[in-house]
Amino acid sequence: MGPHVQVDVEMSFRVTKPGPAAFVIALAGGAGQEEFAYPAPPRQVAFEHGTRAQVVDLPTGEHVVRYRAGRTLDQADAELAGLDDVIRYTRPSRYCPSDRMGGLALSRFGGLPDARTQVEAIVRHVGEHLSYVVGSGSPTDDAVDTYLAGEGVCRDYAHVCISLCRVLDIPARFAAVYAPGLSPMDFHAVFEAAIDGRWYVFDATGLAPRQSLCRIATGRDAADTAFLSTLGCELDFLGNTVLATAGPSLPEDDGSRLIALA
Repeated sequence: MGPHVQVDVEMSFRVTKPGPAAFVIALAGGAGQEEFAYPAPPRQVAFEHGTRAQVVDLPTGEHVVRYRAGRTLDQADAELAGLDDVIRYTRPSRYCPSDRMGGLALSRFGGLPDARTQVEAIVRHVGEHLSYVVGSGSPTDDAVDTYLAGEGVCRDYAHVCISLCRVLDIPARFAAVYAPGLSPMDFHAVFEAAIDGRWYVFDATGLAPRQSLCRIATGRDAADTAFLSTLGCELDFLGNTVLATAGPSLPEDDGSRLIALA
């Protein structure tokens, strides 16, 4: 049995035009203990990979949304990558324009002997090439922008890694997660690559152990995993706090093992 992860999220905002919004902050697939607090009763929408959106009709005014959950992580077999995954997750996407990164990927990693060696080399290279700078970049930056700038945050690291993998025909997908051990604590982003037909998680930032990561949402890139989407309302986002802890102790991760994302 793996670590027990506890999650506590709070976000606040001011609604200036009432209407629906979608929150994607719940643990994928559900949790043993789970509490939601919304300004109005939510309607749940289920997506692939266990992703759950809570759609809420927001009234005008200032509001706070809260989510608390706990889950004990069991060591399970890595998820199989189907042929549909291979097709979808080797294509370019909005933030992962792999069709523009072919020269870099092929010259640096194309000659390596197998997919695992290539992915691990990509993770090392991106971790060394980029500097993690809180607040850097913009919501419209894609993997090419990030690589040229030489800095970014977790989503940017994931986008670059995904793009380089896809050039090499290695299926790669984006995952929003809770990450015990992350500092500063916030929502986190990592990526999964399909090696020998199964999905494994990688994180070029190295900021949190992969064994205690908890999946929130999965997609082609960050566009598929936004934690808040307006669906007709207008609001000002005022801030959020995220706390994710793992017990009885935080696992150690030296980066050498293949680990499946919970």
